[in-house]
Amino acid sequence: MKTYSQKGAEVKREWWVIDASTLPLGKLAVVIADKLMGKSKVTYTPHIDNGDYVVVINAKNLTVTGDKMLQKKYYRHSGFPGGLKELSLAEVIEKDPALAIREAVKGMLPKNKLAADRLERLRVFDTAEHAHSAQNPKEIK
Repeated sequence: MKTYSQKGAEVKREWWVIDASTLPLGKLAVVIADKLMGKSKVTYTPHIDNGDYVVVINAKNLTVTGDKMLQKKYYRHSGFPGGLKELSLAEVIEKDPALAIREAVKGMLPKNKLAADRLERLRVFDTAEHAHSAQNPKEIK
């Protein structure tokens, strides 16, 4: 028997929709990263990007366990002395809930050349309405 290796031309992408209010942030990120990488497919090949598109709805209703809303911090630096900025998860969700989901999923993806393309297939919406209903996305339960 020979090992099957998928070619780039054989990739078939599907659309999935998931509600962010059903799972905590970490478990949600695991499910999304799995779909973006294509690990749930039988034809998974590590060096080929065969993942699917994922639409996340209700990002404003994101939940976490414990005291993470206040204790989890997001840092960025301007590059200048004293330029460290710090935001809590509650502040990030208030400003841009998509950022919290995108950063969690980015941390779950492998750090390689395929990560940027995989992250581009993630679409996050604050409410239950999204612009991708024409693609007939299947619901992840």
